[in-house]
Amino acid sequence: MAFLKLAFSPRYVALTVAILATALLFGLLLAHPARPWLIGLPLAGFAALSALGVWDVVQTKHAVLRNYPISAHLRFLLEEMRPEMRQYFFEDEKNGMPFSRDKRAVVYQRAKGQLDKRPFGTQYDVYAEGYEWIRHSLAPTRVDPAGLRIAIGGPDCRAPYDASVFNISAMSFGALSANAIRALNGGARDGRFYHDTGEGGVSPHHRENGGDLVWEIGSGYFGARDADGRFSPERFAETAADPQIKMIEVKLSQGAKPGHGGVLPAAKVTPEIAAIRGVALGRDCVSPAGHSAFSTPIGLLEFVAGLRERAGGKPVGFKLCVGHPWEFLGIVKAMVETQILPDFIVVDGKEGGTGAAPLEFMDHLGMPLRDGLDFVHNALVGAGLRGAIRIGASGKIVSAFDIARAMALGADWCNSARGFMFAVGCIQSQSCHTDRCPVGVATQDPIRGRALDVADKRRRVANFHASTLHALAELTGAAGLDHPNRFAPAHFSRRVSAHEALGFDELYPPLAPGELLAGSDDRRFRDAWAQARADAFHL
Repeated sequence: MAFLKLAFSPRYVALTVAILATALLFGLLLAHPARPWLIGLPLAGFAALSALGVWDVVQTKHAVLRNYPISAHLRFLLEEMRPEMRQYFFEDEKNGMPFSRDKRAVVYQRAKGQLDKRPFGTQYDVYAEGYEWIRHSLAPTRVDPAGLRIAIGGPDCRAPYDASVFNISAMSFGALSANAIRALNGGARDGRFYHDTGEGGVSPHHRENGGDLVWEIGSGYFGARDADGRFSPERFAETAADPQIKMIEVKLSQGAKPGHGGVLPAAKVTPEIAAIRGVALGRDCVSPAGHSAFSTPIGLLEFVAGLRERAGGKPVGFKLCVGHPWEFLGIVKAMVETQILPDFIVVDGKEGGTGAAPLEFMDHLGMPLRDGLDFVHNALVGAGLRGAIRIGASGKIVSAFDIARAMALGADWCNSARGFMFAVGCIQSQSCHTDRCPVGVATQDPIRGRALDVADKRRRVANFHASTLHALAELTGAAGLDHPNRFAPAHFSRRVSAHEALGFDELYPPLAPGELLAGSDDRRFRDAWAQARADAFHL
């Protein structure tokens, strides 16, 4: 039955037609042997197509060919066309589309271990408003990519984690297929970097290859909830004891849909996912917009402290997309008042991706990464807390330049979802929410998911990470630094008009250590700091 379903699927129609035509023509040749020239030529053509289709199904390099044998070769023909033709078929950020085809091509090349160099100079208009660059040094240094790591763990942490400065951002099993999760986690193990589980809980597929995990806990408390959907300390402690889990991340909001909660469409809620998450089968799995375990900044910090204690002292922090400035400053005031500190904060930009969100949320809600990152970093500096708390950054980060820029604005490390999805074969078909991903990345259909070969894509994930860190090391050395955490706003410039460029130090002026506590006149913080409350998020 499964074979018949596959054979007559629209995805396999080209292969099925080729095989049937080959069989029919072979039968005609046997019935009319006197005219082999009339039948032999089309028979040879369809036989060749059949052989090509069978090879497409069994090969492991191209997931789209495994799911669309024969017909998907059209995509590769289009990729070979001249650049001015390709713009009609692939996304281009200059035309307002989600992602630059050129940057995506570099990800593919790095993942495959191919040469990622470009001829003829930059494709950017360097005199266009918004163009940015790094100021290089005339005395460059040599930086070892193996040393691009950061220790995470504050004064109350008993099990600090040595993290790479580039890791896999939160993507849940359910949003992604089992094979995609296996490939990501296997690549993380091979490359010695971490894999954020997303809020869907820790699945057997996360554990299969043994890569380091950061367990994200959202408002649905999947993997740590009781029968009524409330947070269960006992279930949390049981899962957090897994030595594969290195850190715990409480998700307050995510960039692509802050204030909305997570959504896993019913089409992707399989019996396995329903069991892992503890939710009903065949219904949309929706996380509440807000947490039920706490309702104030002080409550959040007490929740973080409780998680850290129940997790055996592992680093615990939270992730958010910045919204009302006074709400985050209320958390900062609560830190000062209670002296309860998270080990880390991950700032998610509103430009981050997702598999399902309302258009208005994706386009117009939440603070972009650079603004949010600068705000969080300076708020902690101004409160005298920055030295005790690490900051991660996520939100459309793919290249070494993206990482360097984020670190200049205050990040200690960066996470990427989009880049690692491309590394496992995502072609940005934007069908994540339909369960019909053509390459088996964002689907729970086992037939579509089988197209993603874990061993091959695991290798590509590790390659992409290693190549990106190599590029980051070279950028760091070109700037005359010994580690990317020494990038500062003064190392970057942005063109603000055809005739003027400003340094990031002018565009993002810093607060002095302790300035908020002393009473700052900086208009970005002055009024919001006065409004912020440690005992309530709302004014």
